[in-house]
Amino acid sequence: MSPRTTGGLGLVRSTNTGKPMWALVGTGALAHARTDHVHTTNLEATTVDKQVLRSGVEDVMAALDHYSATLASTPGGAGWLHVQHVPVRRFVAEIVRKLLALNGWAPFASTPGPLTLAPYEGLVGLRSSSSREYLAYTVTWSGVAYVLGAAAPHNPTRSAQLRNRARTSTANTEPSPLPSDLGRQDVLALSWTSRHAATLTPVLAELARGGQRSLLLDLATDAAERCSAGSVTGIELRSAPSDLFTLSGTAEGLHRPDDEQVVQVEGHGVQLARLIRLLSVLLETSGGCTQPSWRTVVRAESWLDDMLSSTRPHTVLLSNDTSPLGVLAAHAAERRGANSVHVQHGAWTAESVAWPALHSRDIIVMGERDLALGRGWARHPEAEVHVLGQPRFDVLAGLSRQAQRRYLEKLLASGGRRAPARIAVWACQPFNPDHLNSHADLLLDGLAEADGDWGLVIAPHPAQGADAFNALVKRAGGTPLAVADPRVGARGCLAGADAVASAYSTCGIEAALLGIPVLEIGPPGERTLGLAGHGLATRCEATGEVAEALSGVRGGPAPIPRAALDAVCRWRGDSAARIARLITDRATSGPRADDSTHHHPGAAASPKDEGASVR
Repeated sequence: MSPRTTGGLGLVRSTNTGKPMWALVGTGALAHARTDHVHTTNLEATTVDKQVLRSGVEDVMAALDHYSATLASTPGGAGWLHVQHVPVRRFVAEIVRKLLALNGWAPFASTPGPLTLAPYEGLVGLRSSSSREYLAYTVTWSGVAYVLGAAAPHNPTRSAQLRNRARTSTANTEPSPLPSDLGRQDVLALSWTSRHAATLTPVLAELARGGQRSLLLDLATDAAERCSAGSVTGIELRSAPSDLFTLSGTAEGLHRPDDEQVVQVEGHGVQLARLIRLLSVLLETSGGCTQPSWRTVVRAESWLDDMLSSTRPHTVLLSNDTSPLGVLAAHAAERRGANSVHVQHGAWTAESVAWPALHSRDIIVMGERDLALGRGWARHPEAEVHVLGQPRFDVLAGLSRQAQRRYLEKLLASGGRRAPARIAVWACQPFNPDHLNSHADLLLDGLAEADGDWGLVIAPHPAQGADAFNALVKRAGGTPLAVADPRVGARGCLAGADAVASAYSTCGIEAALLGIPVLEIGPPGERTLGLAGHGLATRCEATGEVAEALSGVRGGPAPIPRAALDAVCRWRGDSAARIARLITDRATSGPRADDSTHHHPGAAASPKDEGASVR
C-alpha cells in the first residue's frame, strides 16, 4: 500500500499506572524516544489483508445502519446513509485500514492500549489524488484516536488543509430553472460523467428513431464531463440549476452526543456517535456531482421530483445508480411509478465498486460474466439483469485505425524527433501519485527492455488532470513518451496502438474487441479486469513480464474466439438498439414472462444474438 501522509506524526509507547498507552507526537520527538515508536507514514504503508478489510468495513457499515439510518432523511424518505453510502463507505474503509495497520505493527499487537491524540490536529483530512474534482477524504491518526474514545478538547473536526481549502465553484455556467415548455417525455436520463453520456446517448438516439421523446439531464460539474447537445430530434438536453452543487451547511441530525454504542473492529471499539460526527464533515464540505453535500441531495431530490412531475416519463435511464445522485434518482423513479433502467458503463469485478448495490429495476450488463455480479448486487425486489453489450462500443467497427495511428505518431514525433516503430498506449485511472508512479516504473522499464523500437502514449482518465503526468514525462529517460489530450483519451487513440496497457480501464475491453494486445499491469494482488483469465490479455506483474509481452507483439489485429469476447462483452454493433427495444417493450407490456431469452437463477444463460436476461 502506498504511504498516505496525513501529518508529520509518530506513535510512541508510554505508560499510565503501569498500563501501556500509545501517544501521537510530532516527529521531532521520535529521535529522543526510548520506547517502541513508529512514524505514521510507515504504518500507512503497511499491507493489510483485503478480505479482513472488507469484513471490517461490512461490520462498521451494518452497525452504522442499525444505529443511525433514520437520523436524517430527505423529504421523499431517502435516508442519509442510503444515499451517501459510497462516500461514507470509502471513509470507513480509511478508518478500518488504519486500525488493521496498527494491529499489524508488532509492538502494538503485543501490548495494545489506548491512543492519545495530537492536540490541535484536525480529525478529518484529505489525501492526495490525481482526480480533477473528487476529494479523497481520510481520517487523520488523531481522528482514529478520537473514534476510539480519546479526549479531544482542542481538536477541530477539519484539518487545516480542509479548513483552508479555497472553495472553488463547481456550478454550471448556464442557469437552468425548471422550464415550462418541456411537456411530456417518455424517458428521463441522467448523466454526470463523459462515460455516462457516451453510454446513454446512443440509446436515446435509438429511442428517438422509434418516436420516443427523451429529456437528458446533464448534471456534470466538470466542464470536460459535460454532454454534447447534438442534433438528434427527440432528445432535449438540460442542465441542473447553476448553484445546485455549491450548497454547504450543517447536516442536521448527525451531530450526536457521546454514548456507549460501539462497533468492534479487530479488537478496537469504534464509538458510533463520534464516527457519525466525523462523517458529517464529508456531508457538509463536499461538493460537485460525485460527492454532493447533504443540502445538495435534499435540493436535488426536490428538483428531480419537479422534473418527473412535469415530464411524467415511463422510464428513468441511468448509467450509475450506486453513487449519491444515482441512488437518489432510482429512489425518485420508484416513488413516481417510473421504471428504472441501469446501463453498465464500466467493467465490473467483485472488488470494483465501493458499494456492491444496484437499485434499478432493469440492469443492462456488458457480458456473460457480469450476470452473476449483477444478480448478486441487485437490490430491487423485481430486478432483472440483461446481457446486451455496451452502447458506446457500437461505434468501434467504424473507427479509423490509420487516423488514430497518425495522431499517436504526431504526439511522439514532436520537437523534430522520429516517431518510434511501435507504440503502446497506457489507459490510466485516477490513482494517487505514488500508485501512478509504480505503474509508470513498471511500464517504462518494460518498454526499455522490450525488443523493438517502442514509445509510450499516456492517455489520462477522463476525471484526471493531465498535469498529473508532468513529472513522469521529465524522467522518461530514453523511451519516447507523450501525453494524449484528455479530450481524446484512450478511447480516441487506442485503435492506432500496437498494445494497450492498463490495470482495469474499460478501454482494455475495447482494445480486446479490436484485437489489440492488452497488458493488465500492476503488482501481484492488484485488481485488474480479469481479461487474462479469458485469454484476452497478458497479466504483467513485473518488468520482465512487460518486456516479454511487448516483445511478442506481432503486427495486425489478432483473431479471438467470439465465445471469449462474449464472456466479457457481447459485441454485435446493435447494443443501443436492443436496449431501446427493452425500454419500449417494458413500457408497453411490463414484464415479458414469455421471453425465451429470460433466465432465472440457476439457469444456464447464453449470450445469443438476442441477448440474455436473468431475473
